[in-house]
Amino acid sequence: MEQTNNRSEKRNKIIYWIATLWLSLGMVATGIVQLIQNKEEAAMFSRLGYPMYLLTIIGVWKMLGVIAVLVPKFPLVKEWAYAGFFFVMTGAVFSHLAIADAPKELFGPILLIVLTIISWYFRPANRKVVPLNK
Repeated sequence: MEQTNNRSEKRNKIIYWIATLWLSLGMVATGIVQLIQNKEEAAMFSRLGYPMYLLTIIGVWKMLGVIAVLVPKFPLVKEWAYAGFFFVMTGAVFSHLAIADAPKELFGPILLIVLTIISWYFRPANRKVVPLNK
C-alpha cells in the first residue's frame, strides 16, 4: 500500500511540474508580448475594445504570477496568482466570444486555463494554504 502511495505522489509531482512549467512558459511568453506591445497583440487588444495601457498591467501581473507560482513558500500568494491566471484567461475567452472571433483564438487561453487548473490541483501540500482550525 505504501508503494502505491509513493507512486501516486511521484505521478502527481510529475503532473504538477509539467503543467506548472508549461503554464509558466505560456504566461511569460504572453506577458512579454504584452509588455513590449507587439503589433499583433496590440491590434487584437484594440479589436477586443480594451485600452492599450491594460497590456502593460496584464503583462506585469503575469510575470509576477509566474514568480509567485514557481518560488517555494508563500502559499497564499500562489493562490492569488492562480486565481489571477484563471480570471485573466477566462476573461480572454469571453472577450473573444463576445466579438465572435474565430475558434482558433480560443485555443491559447483555454489551454492556459486547463494548465492553471491542473497545476493548482496537483500542487504539493507544501504549496497549499493551510486551512484555519475550526
